[in-house]
Amino acid sequence: MNILVTGSAGFIGFHLAQALLRAGHSVVGIDNLNDYYDPTLKQSRLAEINRLVSEIGVTAEYQFIKLDLADQKGMESLFSEHTFDVVVNLAAQAGVRYSLENPRAYVDANLVGFTNILEGCRQQNVKHLVYASSSSVYGMNTKQPFSTEDRVDYPISLYAATKKSNELMAHTYSHLFNLPTTGLRFFTVYGPWGRPDMAAFKFTKAILDGNPIDVYNNGEMKRDFTYIDDIIEGVVRVINKIPEPYNCSETNVQAPYKVYNIGNNQPVTLRRFIQAIEAGCGKKAVENLMPMQAGDVPITYADVDDLIKDVGFKPSTSIETGIQNFVDWYRGFNGN
Repeated sequence: MNILVTGSAGFIGFHLAQALLRAGHSVVGIDNLNDYYDPTLKQSRLAEINRLVSEIGVTAEYQFIKLDLADQKGMESLFSEHTFDVVVNLAAQAGVRYSLENPRAYVDANLVGFTNILEGCRQQNVKHLVYASSSSVYGMNTKQPFSTEDRVDYPISLYAATKKSNELMAHTYSHLFNLPTTGLRFFTVYGPWGRPDMAAFKFTKAILDGNPIDVYNNGEMKRDFTYIDDIIEGVVRVINKIPEPYNCSETNVQAPYKVYNIGNNQPVTLRRFIQAIEAGCGKKAVENLMPMQAGDVPITYADVDDLIKDVGFKPSTSIETGIQNFVDWYRGFNGN
């Protein structure tokens, strides 16, 4: 298939582009290479994709285009110049805490940008749009584990609100234009080539450098940490599972629309997460205990029954295995 991957220089997009190329698909990747975190890491990911293309040889078709999702004319040109069977939208302004400081970045990337994606898919009759949502849409829900059947009407960060908005926008296009859409609520993704603003990267760097780490809520928060390889396996399987129109029991709406959780289904405490990093680094952390931050939630826990039923897959990588793989990559990448 010809597949568009937005955010292909980002953490998940980079891994997905490689998996699709290895499977024989043609990939167009776009990214605006912004400076939310060090762009040199994004450039290194792109170089690694190019290395893979050279390794695969003439059968690998990959094109990278520097483009911002919010650039309407640029996005219109992209869809007029290429034909895509599937679009996987992973480009977004990420981060819960950053949304407290720079809310407009989330409107531009996550709302305006996603509108441009939906319009491009509609105009071109794309067979399937798969897009990243987030476990943050569950907010302060107390029922565990989180199910896609639960109400998610009370986001506690603008980031979460934009992700819930994406699901609503996708549903509208599925209903009005018969565009098959699948949203993926990712649960705390980590692994090699991960983002520097996320805990695994920040903690590993600080511990190896002998610097203190900020530990929120005394390390008692629980997260359904999900290893990157499990995320990618889930995405690849979902790409091939085009949703059938469903009949809503409460309305007369019909839409080829689906939302899945992709999480490890085994939440662990931040304390255990830190212990796994300490074991991987062979050093103890110096902790700076902090209160719960605005926009944070005490626990995330994914119900993945639908994912198992529909695509036959359940994430299973343990936190100890995944963190060891991350620390090994980090040390190799940074030369320590």
